[in-house]
This record gives sequence, C-alpha cells and structure tokens, in this order.
Amino acid sequence: MATIARGSFTVDMSPQGEADTRDGVSLGRLSLRKRFEGDLDATGEGQMLTAMTPVKGSAGYVAIERVTGALSGRAGAFVLQHTGTMDKGAQQLSITVVPDSGTGDLAGITGALRIRIADGQHFYEFEYTLPAGD
Repeated sequence: MATIARGSFTVDMSPQGEADTRDGVSLGRLSLRKRFEGDLDATGEGQMLTAMTPVKGSAGYVAIERVTGALSGRAGAFVLQHTGTMDKGAQQLSITVVPDSGTGDLAGITGALRIRIADGQHFYEFEYTLPAGD
C-alpha cells in the first residue's frame, strides 16, 4: 500500500557554464540544491539540463537528483528522475524514483513526487511504497 509524504522545499539552482544559444533556442546546464522539510527531512543534489525556446512559456528540462535524509523517520537515500515540458505555459511534469536507487532504510523504495507552487512557496506530495516487512 502506498504512503503519501507531504511538506515543503526550497531550491537553489546555479548555472554550470554558459548556455549554448542558437536560432533562439538556449541549452543550459544547472546544479540543483534542495532542502526538503515535512515528512521528508532531506537534502537533494543534482544536475539539470534545460532547453528554452523563443516562444514564451515553451521549454523542457530533464534532471537527476540524489535525495539524502529521512523519510517518515527512515534514513537513507534515493534518486529522482525529472522530465518536464511547457507548451505555451501548459505544463507536464514527471518525477519518479529511479528503480533500485534506494539505500539504507529506503532500499527498495518506489514512487512519484508531485510539486505544487503557491505564492512563491514550493510544496511536494510524494507517493511511495517500501517493500513489505520494512
């Protein structure tokens, strides 16, 4: 049975080198640093690749992020894979746990994370499962 963890997070993104811009499309690379609070008490570190188009509200990104800390009191780490697009402002976002990336008390974790932004604050809802007996 799935469990849902909720809370908030802050994120700091830093460009890694100059963006490659041609024909109005800009490809960039950024480092990610996050601080999760709530049911997930952890830090996230990773890399993001972006594509920004000349059309307002149209872009794409992929990212890999290692999350280390405690999830509902269970210590360990896991990796999240992000895939996102915006089509003239319409967003599609998928953030899932990379299979077999869990360590420590989080070994075997599966799940998906959803993000909501309200009034400049970031919130998460993480639906996950751990192997039976854990």
